[in-house]
Amino acid sequence: MAYNGVSSQGPLNPGKLPSGMWVGIGLNKGLCSEFRTQGAPTNLRIQKDTVSANVGNYLIEKGLLQPGQLEQALHVNQGSEEKLGQLLVQLGFVSERDFACSLAEMLGLDLAESEHYQNALDISDRVNKEFLIRNRVLGLDESDQVLTVAMADPGDTYLLDALKLSTGKQIHPFVGTAADIQAALEQLFENDEALAEVSAPAVSAVEGNLDDIEQLKDMASEAPVVRAVNQVLVRALDMRASDIHIEPHEHGLKVRYRIDGVLRNMPPPSTVSPAAVVSRVKVMANLNIAERRLPQDGRIKIRVEGREVDMRISTIPTLYGESVVIRLLDQRGVPLDFESLGFDGSNLDHLRELLKHPQGIILVTGPTGSGKTTTLYAALRQLNTPEKKILTVEDPVEYQLEGVNQIQVQPKIELTFANALRSILRQDPDIIMIGEMRDTETAKIAVQAALTGHKVLSTLHTNDAPSSITRMLDMHVDDFLLTSTIDGVLAQRLVRRLCPECRESYTPPEETKTKYQLNDLAGNAPEPLLYRAVGCEHCDHSGYLGRSTISEVLVMSEPLRQAINQRATADDIREIAIREGMVTMHEDGLGKALRGITTLDEIERVTQASQVVG
Repeated sequence: MAYNGVSSQGPLNPGKLPSGMWVGIGLNKGLCSEFRTQGAPTNLRIQKDTVSANVGNYLIEKGLLQPGQLEQALHVNQGSEEKLGQLLVQLGFVSERDFACSLAEMLGLDLAESEHYQNALDISDRVNKEFLIRNRVLGLDESDQVLTVAMADPGDTYLLDALKLSTGKQIHPFVGTAADIQAALEQLFENDEALAEVSAPAVSAVEGNLDDIEQLKDMASEAPVVRAVNQVLVRALDMRASDIHIEPHEHGLKVRYRIDGVLRNMPPPSTVSPAAVVSRVKVMANLNIAERRLPQDGRIKIRVEGREVDMRISTIPTLYGESVVIRLLDQRGVPLDFESLGFDGSNLDHLRELLKHPQGIILVTGPTGSGKTTTLYAALRQLNTPEKKILTVEDPVEYQLEGVNQIQVQPKIELTFANALRSILRQDPDIIMIGEMRDTETAKIAVQAALTGHKVLSTLHTNDAPSSITRMLDMHVDDFLLTSTIDGVLAQRLVRRLCPECRESYTPPEETKTKYQLNDLAGNAPEPLLYRAVGCEHCDHSGYLGRSTISEVLVMSEPLRQAINQRATADDIREIAIREGMVTMHEDGLGKALRGITTLDEIERVTQASQVVG
């Protein structure tokens, strides 16, 4: 192993390093910076209270912890024997790796990486096995005078003294995460009864009595449970999942991730009970863990690898326990500009032109999960200038926009869309965004706001753009008011993007060309080509990587106004809009299929047409 370019024959033996040099190993992805201190701390003695007091401040300085979170953890820790670091992790304020990395930097120690655990030492002949397991201590390397160990808490001087006394050697600690050390101990002492008894007593103890609130809390705070839930969350973020489904069944727990709009089965935590996993999520979301008969909703904000992630939690009782769905809202992973979202061509031109209008209503429509809210946020980002006051009413507030006044609907205190709209109209806004038009009252207030000079953006749940007009009429909004206020309607769906590394082109059969008029859509191309998904390591062998929007934009025109005033059907409105130049959602999708952005199967899947396989 090389330390800052200096090779060492014994990778974990500090005695073999050049004299006077002690080099910390940086964590991957730049979370830990490299540093040097004089002399290897082979007999480290640090006051435990000093570490507990300083590590929180150090995390705040690094931007990994908020001052309020530290105060909350210290308050919870009063009168408890639990260590501050473990408590911060259990509360979800900081990840295990972030804490271990910061602790290593603060103490001037190395951070144990995965390769360090591969040749772990069994030192249970000199140190009690239960002692090692309870205190998360793992032997890594040994020389005549020095024992190198991985420790979750190298600031515990009593623990260091005990190890020195038991082994008769100087102790050279590495900082390790509790999860990594626990996994290495499980492998080292595989099938050992002592490990099973020490590592997870609380999970098995509460299985017989899930009505005891304190037992539920204890179960949710056990290290194996915390580790299992953290692994589920981190893996979902690494795989770009938008939702996590945790579902109890008769024979165990099922975990599924929604990736690019499609659910995929994942290995469930096998060492903890389903009730423990659900209880842990509910504790993190400040839900009532004793209430398992009624649905509950909550929110969690966590920090993973330096980024903040909001999560919306929904629980519902099922036959074999509570089913949990976690919506992941990773703001860094969502580009809030139209081109990145997949808008292009005439649809993008129409949308930008509609946003230039100083007043009127723009509706975005589509089913749940079609990206409507993200499109509205992209529109607000474009409209957000110092000259404009923007107010939003949302349920919930999914992304926080700088300079935008956002209001969270709270039905329990009667802060509904309609009530909030009445109040914000007195706030002198220029632009209003309504998360969803759910009822007649909200729709009528929005129309009145547009008539009085405001620009209003909102969403509806309809299948296409023309159906939004008839939906508003069904909500008892007068036709003459609709034609006076609605500027345009955007309907959209999300399709999976083909992986650019492995997509494969092919010439579609003649019947496919004829059915979809591909020769006309291909323009000057000599032969229209379509693309199919293949799969590679870059896309986790799915063939797809990310999603793109397909859309249609209905722009209000005089012929459309006349048809609406005459109570035309949605089909009639569609025909007129197409004559006026509207590119349908299906045509927009076919254009993306010809450009290799997506597949024909994806277009058929999301537009609810018959499947065609080329």
